[in-house]
Amino acid sequence: MTRTRKPVVPGWFTGGEDEGDAAGFRLLGTRCGACGAVFFPRADFFCRNPRCDGTELAEVPLSRRGTVWSYTDGRYRPPPPYVSDPGVPWEPHTLVAVELAAERMVVLGQAAPGVTIADLRVGMEAEVVPGVLNEDADTVWTTWWWRPVGPEEAPRGGAAGGGRDR
Repeated sequence: MTRTRKPVVPGWFTGGEDEGDAAGFRLLGTRCGACGAVFFPRADFFCRNPRCDGTELAEVPLSRRGTVWSYTDGRYRPPPPYVSDPGVPWEPHTLVAVELAAERMVVLGQAAPGVTIADLRVGMEAEVVPGVLNEDADTVWTTWWWRPVGPEEAPRGGAAGGGRDR
């Protein structure tokens, strides 16, 4: 039986419908027609810029790459609605805040599997890739992950960069 792939939050990203489809994967934001401000997560009714009363918002794909702005490791089991089996020992995960240069905004997300804080440093380049938050018998719940790119790209399961917890 083939499981259905569904985004954890519909409308926040596109692509990644097929496993391994990183090329077409993009986070989706909105741009205000009045002031040009870009938002993620998307805004659907009014501009979030407090100096703007614009309501014409257009969906825009965000940059696939940016620079690591900050990072840390999550050593606690997050509360619902995060899906977590209390019967399984908690595995820490790496959180990465990436600044998208074109949009001049910071987007937070989990690092791709195998990427630890030792693999990251502030200022290194990272790209958004499709990820899986949870799976059940019928559904694969998709999300986004951040992955280092370039000469400092983190090897799977190894340290690449002597980064520090920020």
